[in-house]
Formats: sequence, structure tokens, C-alpha cells
Amino acid sequence: MESWPHSSRGRASDEDLLGSQAHADDPERGQHPVPALSHHGCQRAVLLQTATLLGVLLLGYSYFWLLVPDLRARLQQLGLLCSVFTISMYLSPLADLAKVIQTKSTQCLSFSLTIATLLTSASWFFYGFRLRDPYIMVPNFPGILTSFIRLWLFWKYPQEQDRNYRLLQT
Repeated sequence: MESWPHSSRGRASDEDLLGSQAHADDPERGQHPVPALSHHGCQRAVLLQTATLLGVLLLGYSYFWLLVPDLRARLQQLGLLCSVFTISMYLSPLADLAKVIQTKSTQCLSFSLTIATLLTSASWFFYGFRLRDPYIMVPNFPGILTSFIRLWLFWKYPQEQDRNYRLLQT
């Protein structure tokens, strides 16, 4: 006889596994949603943020397409806007850097992402340098700087092995 809870059909039911929380949002059973299990509010917030960003993108596209008739001015303004977005993307990990310095742990940083960011931003920077295009060079330079800062943090605060596993004694 197994110790696993089974329903009448021989398989574990949701209620067997989760108890009364399995149907916590079922009004027919007289129960109310459990906040920890109900994440519809979170999904709604993400959908609202996504819709807002799509609206901003549509407004930006409309601005550049409809209100800036000169192609040269349109490309310069679009290049400036894209540069601002790229710089903000590369500077966004600075909040994590403060946490790393505070905790003296690089657990929240990804080493492979740091290397990928360094290679990508350096490639784009040198491509922009060859073209003499500041709209490519300038936004990628912070990516190089923040990558080197993160690599220095990996050197200064090396990631420790997971302490949940005990070493085997030989």
C-alpha cells in the first residue's frame, strides 16, 4: 500500500495534493481566493505596463513619421531617442551593483550575461567607430564600462559554492 494520497480513480486529485487550496477560487464550494495563489492582479499589472509601453512606442512612431517631415532631422532625432534607450538599458544593472557591494556577494549577477554584454557592446562600439557614427558609439560605451565594473566585482567578490550540499569525505 502506497502512502501517496489517491482519489477513487487511483490517481492523486488536486484536492488530495493541495488540500482545500486547490479550489480556493471556486465560489460553489464556499471558499474565497487565497492571495498567495491568486496572481491575476499581477498579470493585470504586467498587461497594463505592456499596453502602456506599446502606446508610448506608437506615439513615438507617430511623432517621427507624421510630425517630422525632414528625413535627416527624423533620423537624427530617432538616433538620439534610441541612444537614450540603449544607455538606460546598459545603466539599469547599477542598482544590482550597489546590492553586490552592500552584501559583498555576486549571487544576483549573471557572469555569462556580463560577458555577452561586454562582447556585444564592444562590437557595436567598434562598428560605430569605423562608421564614425556617434549614435552607435556613444550608447554602447556605457555597456563596456558597466561590464568591466561587473567583471571587477566578480573578481573582488567571487561566487561561493552552494552551501546546501555537504562535501563528501573521502
